[in-house]
Amino acid sequence: MDRNTAFELVKTRISNKNLRKHIIAVEAVMAAMAAEFGEPPEKWALAGLLHDLDYEETLKDPARHALVTAELLAGTDVPSDVIDAIKAHADKKPRETKMEKAIYCADPVTGFLVACALIRPEKKLAAVNVEFAKSRMKEKRFAAGADRNRINACSDIGLSIEKFMELSLKAMQNISVELEL
Repeated sequence: MDRNTAFELVKTRISNKNLRKHIIAVEAVMAAMAAEFGEPPEKWALAGLLHDLDYEETLKDPARHALVTAELLAGTDVPSDVIDAIKAHADKKPRETKMEKAIYCADPVTGFLVACALIRPEKKLAAVNVEFAKSRMKEKRFAAGADRNRINACSDIGLSIEKFMELSLKAMQNISVELEL
């Protein structure tokens, strides 16, 4: 599935504007991590773009989150490892591959970095740096919904928190217009 087809699918299934922004942020972070590891950025980005495809549908039934997407994508040309990564991000399968581990930590870091931008007077990602973001990681009440354990799981793929924040922040800054930040 190419990016345009996948994004059209996202637009038909996701009506919430902020959720769409989250999805494209995860897509960008996944592409950046793939490039860092010498993996195919398009494939990893596709996992990021499709990872919350069923979120609105499964909001009241989180046990089905990612499984509905997997069913939806079965029989399409979406690679099975992309579908596995989507399931792994929601704890519906063990995280075994680098892509599965990457999407697990990419998902919460995007919301965390958005929160970092929104508390800056400029309300822009450009005003955020790694040191600022890292210092906010210690504050449990700040962006409380961004699971620090999942973000810190970047170590499972050999990235320090500093390098992971740097990659993620740069990826999101590169699409700041789309994110309206």
